[in-house]
Amino acid sequence: MRVLVADDDPVAARILSAALRSWDLDVEVVFDGAAAWTSLNLQHTPLAILDWMMPGIDGPELCRRLRANPATANTYILLLTARETSADMVHGLDAGADDYITKPFDREELRARVHVGIRVATLQEKLEDRVDELQQAMADVRQLEGFLSICSYCKRIRTEEQSWEQMEQYISDHSHAQFSHGICPSCFDKAKEDFGL
Repeated sequence: MRVLVADDDPVAARILSAALRSWDLDVEVVFDGAAAWTSLNLQHTPLAILDWMMPGIDGPELCRRLRANPATANTYILLLTARETSADMVHGLDAGADDYITKPFDREELRARVHVGIRVATLQEKLEDRVDELQQAMADVRQLEGFLSICSYCKRIRTEEQSWEQMEQYISDHSHAQFSHGICPSCFDKAKEDFGL
């Protein structure tokens, strides 16, 4: 999973990124809030670890911007800071952080919190995929509920591409319906008459 680390302290950023890479994460490091904002908008990044005090855009302001932008609103944000009062924690979480960890961080605590973030981000992505599938299914149902142009002779359906398809094929392509073929009693009686049975 891709993780962005934003910290203006190069030593802290190097220690943090080394820990994350040791847990098999794909890490990008930036050194200020503006670079973090740009990176998070350019490439899908499920998890971001942001320092509070950074030049340009600080951690809480970056959290607010990420939450306000639909493209980045679901990024899991861990705010990493030397500020350790409960008021600071509340302020950071209110700004949009999902979690909060103080410097200097305990490696095992960081590992546990990052793995929580990975679980949440993975579940979020699965949920988004399911919503997309549901929206596609609803679009297919709406298409079947709408007006269909059907040939009165051969019963083929005119598609959106202006070609003609067998009714069974069209419905199968736009729903989960499957077909089996049989013969109804009135058609059976007519067939018997046609064949002189």
